[in-house]
Amino acid sequence: MFLVPVNRNLSDLSRSLDRFFDDGFFGEARDAGATLRSPALDVIESETAYTVKLDMPGVTKDAVKVNIDGRRVSVDAEQRKEDDKKDGERLIYRERSVSRFSRSFTLPQEISQSDSSASLEHGVLTLKLAKRTAATGSQLTVN
Repeated sequence: MFLVPVNRNLSDLSRSLDRFFDDGFFGEARDAGATLRSPALDVIESETAYTVKLDMPGVTKDAVKVNIDGRRVSVDAEQRKEDDKKDGERLIYRERSVSRFSRSFTLPQEISQSDSSASLEHGVLTLKLAKRTAATGSQLTVN
């Protein structure tokens, strides 16, 4: 008797069987559709800001939406691939049609949206999120 590892290769086996028995394998092209991915991120804190880096390969900066609500930050992106087949070619199978990313996280301190910035370079989204400073105290006059 031998043991079959089920944790690593089971998903690969399942995917292979799906591809084999799929109608698109024998006839028309099959589009695997968009898979929602949660991008890996790094958060670095300084005294005045948080720097957040998210991996978002294949996404253009126009496709990225960053929402800030107090301490909560949400990043969403959807990038559709253009059809670039040439005359005489026939698409058999496609897994790269749509890239979708979504990630939300809460930071320890509220963010100042007006002082924050975002940039996308080489598939890495970098957010510089300025911490909201507390309003300076003032004295009330009692009437």
